[in-house]
Amino acid sequence: MSGQGQRLNVVPTVTMLAIVKARLIGATRGHALLKKKSDALTVQFQSMGEIMKTSSFALTEAKYVAGENIKHIVLENVQTASVKVGSRQDNVAGVKLPKFEYFSEGETKNDLTGLARGGQQVQACRALASLQTSFLTLDEAIKTTNRRVNALENVVKPRLENTITYIKGELDELEREDFFRLKKIQGYKKSEIEKQLAAAKQFAEEQFAEKVSLQKGISLSSAHNLLSAATPKDEDIIF
Repeated sequence: MSGQGQRLNVVPTVTMLAIVKARLIGATRGHALLKKKSDALTVQFQSMGEIMKTSSFALTEAKYVAGENIKHIVLENVQTASVKVGSRQDNVAGVKLPKFEYFSEGETKNDLTGLARGGQQVQACRALASLQTSFLTLDEAIKTTNRRVNALENVVKPRLENTITYIKGELDELEREDFFRLKKIQGYKKSEIEKQLAAAKQFAEEQFAEKVSLQKGISLSSAHNLLSAATPKDEDIIF
């Protein structure tokens, strides 16, 4: 999961780390919302199952008693439609589902189908129109939402997490390199300061020895020996 293909190809900087973290937060929130949407659509889909079952059974029963030509029997005996259908849309978790509603105008003649309780069966079948369309719409919406949930959970979020891990590792490595470089620079500066101090001390001794040789009228080497003899060898002083 830590390969090149499982992370984003980015420059490991602090700014990019903040950007990727923000994207991960957005992906996490989006995954949670899509998961809730999928659950809501699934619950709606399951709740429609019992109604769909009853309506389908009523249609099958009506066709079994009256035959497959029940539609033609009704159309031949009806001059004016007593039941009319209107449509509207229901919003379920952002998915618009078509819903058909019927209303009666005048007296409904249930005996025109030529079978006992035929009108009741036809009335029970009226929900099939909106249910079938809603079933197809919900099924497609659930599939699409689940694909997005799986993509966020198995592809986007792991890739962002691996990218964050990669950037943090690179930044830590850069920090260690900077720390090592600073230590080397400090060591070099310290050695240079020590060399300068030693050179300044040697120059001061040379100047003092030259002054002593001029005052006492001795050679420069004798003045050095005199100064060396005057310097105490034991630096431990007991009071």
